[in-house]
Order: sequence, then C-alpha cells, then structure tokens
Amino acid sequence: MSAASSLPPADLLSGIRVLDLTNILSGPYCTYQMAMLGAEVVKVENPQGGDLARQLGASSDLNRQMLGTSFLAQNAGKKSVSLNLKTPEGRELFKQLVATADVLVENFRPGVMDRLGLGYDVLSAINPGLVFCAISGFGQDGPMRGNPAYDQIVQGMSGVMSITGDKDSAPLRVGYPLCDTLGGLSAAFAVVSALYARKDSGKGRFIDVSMLDSTLSALGWAVSNYLLAGVEPRPIGNQNMTAAPSGVFTAADGPLNIAANKQEQFETLCRLIDREDLITDSRFAGREDRKAHREALNAEVNTALRARPALEWETLLNEAGVPSGRVLTIPEILASEQVQSRRLVQEIPYAHGGLDSVRVVRGGYRFNDSEPGARHAPPLLGEHNAEIYGEFGLDEAELTALREQRVV
Repeated sequence: MSAASSLPPADLLSGIRVLDLTNILSGPYCTYQMAMLGAEVVKVENPQGGDLARQLGASSDLNRQMLGTSFLAQNAGKKSVSLNLKTPEGRELFKQLVATADVLVENFRPGVMDRLGLGYDVLSAINPGLVFCAISGFGQDGPMRGNPAYDQIVQGMSGVMSITGDKDSAPLRVGYPLCDTLGGLSAAFAVVSALYARKDSGKGRFIDVSMLDSTLSALGWAVSNYLLAGVEPRPIGNQNMTAAPSGVFTAADGPLNIAANKQEQFETLCRLIDREDLITDSRFAGREDRKAHREALNAEVNTALRARPALEWETLLNEAGVPSGRVLTIPEILASEQVQSRRLVQEIPYAHGGLDSVRVVRGGYRFNDSEPGARHAPPLLGEHNAEIYGEFGLDEAELTALREQRVV
C-alpha cells in the first residue's frame, strides 16, 4: 500500500453535481463528505447572509466577515452561488440548476420546499434522475415533523442525554453536536446508495433523513438492551456497562482509560499492577462478579495505578495486550504522531479573513490509492455566481441586474 503522504485526492464521485441548500451542520457535513470524494458541491445560499454557520465560531472577527470557523470546518471544496428562492426569478434559475444536478440536499423544516414550489414532485419532473435528500430533526411525517430541531433538542429527546454522565450529573449533553453529525453521515450514506442504484435504473429518489432516527439507530446496544432484554439503560459515567475493570482510572499524573474486558486481559492487568491476589478474589472471579463489585475493584486498581504516570501505563498495558489509552485534549490528539502520520488534518491555502490557510479534518478513512480531501478552500458567499450561472448564458450585466433585484 502507498504511503499516506503520497496518496492523491479521492475522485470516486467525480462528475457528480450536488446542490447544497443546507445550513449549520447536518447538511453541510453530509455534502462535505461528498466534496472530499470529488463531487462538485454547489452551495445555494440566501444572498442575505448565506449559511448561518458563516457567523458562528470561536473567532468573533471571522464571524463578522462571514467566515466563521463553523463554516470553514464543513465547507472546504465546495462552490457557492447566491440565490433568493423566494423570488420567481430565483426559482426559475434554480430549476435550471436542478436540470444539471445529480443530487439535492436540503435541511429545511418539512414542507418548506413544497411551499416554495420546489418540492420533489416538481423537481423530479424536471430531472427524473435527481436524488433529493431532505434532512430534518424528526422526519417528513409523524406528529413532531414540524417541530424545530437543534442538536441539543435531539440529544435530549433521543435518550442520549439520559445515559450520558453519572447518577449525579446526568442528564448531560455530549460535548459536540452528535446528532447533527450522525444525521449528516446517515444522509451521505443514503445519497451514495441512491446514486449507486441509479446506475441501473436511471431513476432518482426521495430520501427522508431524520436526526432523531439516525441517533436512535446509532445508539445500538443501549437500545437493544432495552428492546431485547428489557433493561433500561442508566448513566454510569466513565465506566463500561458490559465489563469491569473497564473505564476511566487514575494514574499518577492524570486519567487513563483501561478496557480489560476479557478474562485474560483482567488477569494480565492484575499481574502488571502487582495485584495478582485480585485474580483469586471471589468478588472478581468472573465477568458478572466483577461488574457486581465494580466500585471495590476500581478502588483497588486505582490505588495500584498511582505508582506510575499514565503514559508509562499506556505503553506497558498495550504491549501486554490490555487496551489502554490516556484521556487527551483536542490539541493533544491533533498534535500526536498518530494523527499527523495519517495526514488527517488538511491545510489549504487561503487569502481571506486575515488567514494564510485553513486547516480542516478529512474523512475517517483512506483508500489504497487515494484519500478524501478538499480540492480548494471554503467559498465566499456567491463566489461562483459567474462560473455556475454562466453555464446558462448569463453574463456580468445580467448578473448585476439580478443582484440589484436581490435575486442573487
């Protein structure tokens, strides 16, 4: 296999045009995945402000310039056109765009596209091969279909917050927009699947992605333990409900994750921390025994771990086949040799907002001959109007007139 540093950009979706009508995260994260695989992703943005993420992020200066870090993170490799879909001229121009597209992704509330006269029935009549993906908080049907949904709302309603934290801190929000991200990944997978099916049928289809559904699907064992075993999931903090000792422990200088989930791993751990007596202790003899006496076992293990710093234990345990890892901060893991050797962070030249470059995170995979990556920096609002609308014969004078009419 080629070294990571020599891999060219992946082009598995080269030739696919995606119209991205989405805002904030779930939709932009979906289409970012496709852009990194070579699709031409055209953001269709409201001329008055564009994607709201342009104004979101840790830098107030970049937010004022509509280059918020939240936007830069998910929109590299895309193009941008501005278009007011509330105007008749804007809708007609959009229909011309649809005729050239393979995919449309939107994350408006259910019914918005239909009210604009741009629903799936209308657009599929223009382009029967169109894959139309609608991402929403709760889906296109059901009693909650019209409810507004942000990640925090879905985290709470999905049950995620109820099992995050411990008995004292739950319910607790996961520290990043989990449900938006899962919705975006589900959408990307569904879109690519629909494109694959279209190769034979020539027909597009409508995809209904629900952030709530996507999150419940990803909850996996927590849901199945209730559905199949009748056990309601409870928050247990940094411990693994399926095994012990498995969770966060305390070394001499900080926290350390250990997952001694198998019997042989437990016994190896005991020998390495010089506590072989724990192996023959009846409280810890088998998996269920250890789970039943988790607190007592954790206390014994923590006492022994204080003899060395976390990095030493991490190295020693992993070499012996006991999964272990320090609890790192975001800056620490990004600076690690592991992440840097995988070229996970891509640096792209940039000449806006006082920046020389933007650094973005690639997809979590590589191919043997290529890797996902953005072809260019995130776009300015309407940066590609002349290029894209020029395909329909619009010249600069006509674009100027449309700008004056607030169509673009």
